[in-house]
Amino acid sequence: MALDPGYLEYPKRARGMDHDLYGYSNLFERAPVAWPEGKTVAVPIVVSLEWFPITPEDKPFRAPGHMQTAYPDFRHYTSREYGTRVGLYRLLDALAAVGAKVSVATNAAIAERYPSVVRDIVAAGHEIVAHSTDMNGTIATGLDEADERALIATALDTLERVAGTRPTAWASIARSQSWNTPRLLVEAGVATMLDWINDELPFTMTTPAGAIVNLPLNHELSDRQIITVQQHSAESYADQIRDAYAWLEGEAVRFGGRMLPLQVTPYILGLPYRIGAFETLLAWLADQPGTWFAGVSEITAITPR
Repeated sequence: MALDPGYLEYPKRARGMDHDLYGYSNLFERAPVAWPEGKTVAVPIVVSLEWFPITPEDKPFRAPGHMQTAYPDFRHYTSREYGTRVGLYRLLDALAAVGAKVSVATNAAIAERYPSVVRDIVAAGHEIVAHSTDMNGTIATGLDEADERALIATALDTLERVAGTRPTAWASIARSQSWNTPRLLVEAGVATMLDWINDELPFTMTTPAGAIVNLPLNHELSDRQIITVQQHSAESYADQIRDAYAWLEGEAVRFGGRMLPLQVTPYILGLPYRIGAFETLLAWLADQPGTWFAGVSEITAITPR
């Protein structure tokens, strides 16, 4: 029996993904990207500074890293709080030692509960990236558009009040979006998002409200994925980052500037038996002539539109 011809009719069938946010582009066929001062590998470091309510919301889904056992789950709750009380400051010291300015993806609840922490981050010269309201503030298809707009506004307003400047970059929880998220972010004045991981360089999306740059923050090289999920050591994590850097450095010779984003978590890498490996990794990266430590907004500011 022949297939009904209607099955072959698909109005959004096109090369690449089935949307019109951007056109398909092969990483190895683009015009070369040139980073400042002849640097070859941009290294944006994104610190995930998150507040997990002790009772997780399971709709639309439970955020990764959330409470797991019967409530009150003080074991996981206090582990996450350790990151804010102790681990973050070890990371800040390690970054200061190599002069790296980074981006800190921060829940608005952190600003409300620990305003001095946010002010310390800003005082050190780091960028605040809006990371929803708290780790129950997830976005997914089915979330009412007005509710999503309010969630974005609440996060931006709260962080601006405490940090002193309004964030221009956004990281969704678990990189999850609705169909409306890119447009709503543009409407809220956001210039950069970190949610789509389908590339290795920033690229521009076009929405009905205007353009927004996406910086791919691939979770496969995050400390949570390598150390917590895959159960590798901190030393193995550092080795994998060095391997990735070496590969990208080689590609940069042929294709132009490359990017190696690192996503790190205070309650994971900030532990006393892991921070040394991270400090050694940062020192190694700083010693590479091609390394450009930069915040996400610095990188996307020079992304071709």
